[in-house]
Amino acid sequence: MKMTMDQMGSMTIQPDDQAGMMSIMHRMMVGQPAALGLPPEHIEGRIALVKTELIITDAQMLHWNALEDVLRTNVKAHQGMPGGMMAHGRILSSWPERMTFQQKVLWSRLGSLEALETAAKPLYAALVGEPRTRADQRLVSPMGTM
Repeated sequence: MKMTMDQMGSMTIQPDDQAGMMSIMHRMMVGQPAALGLPPEHIEGRIALVKTELIITDAQMLHWNALEDVLRTNVKAHQGMPGGMMAHGRILSSWPERMTFQQKVLWSRLGSLEALETAAKPLYAALVGEPRTRADQRLVSPMGTM
């Protein structure tokens, strides 16, 4: 994988192979769609991929649908945030402005993670065997594997 830094200092990971791409796609499911190099508009493909990987059964669909709703809501919320260190059409140049911006970003991510956790726990409880193992190995938080 090739790692680069964007203008905001966020790390971008570009996979060298399909397995690397799948790993990144799983990370996208719970956190930073743009930060890892895939645009948020690809959420439907990422949802379909994880659903297949976790072998979601008819009995698990109620929990899965709740998780899908949260994932879509989280992506929309993050798309609505101003991109980069810009606010109201101007660059945030002062240290206090940048700290305030970063706090808003972090609070938004925390809210997204809390909503995701609420939806994920019932689904995880319904997963058995290989699907649960896959979830443990492939689905990570926005801050990395925990």
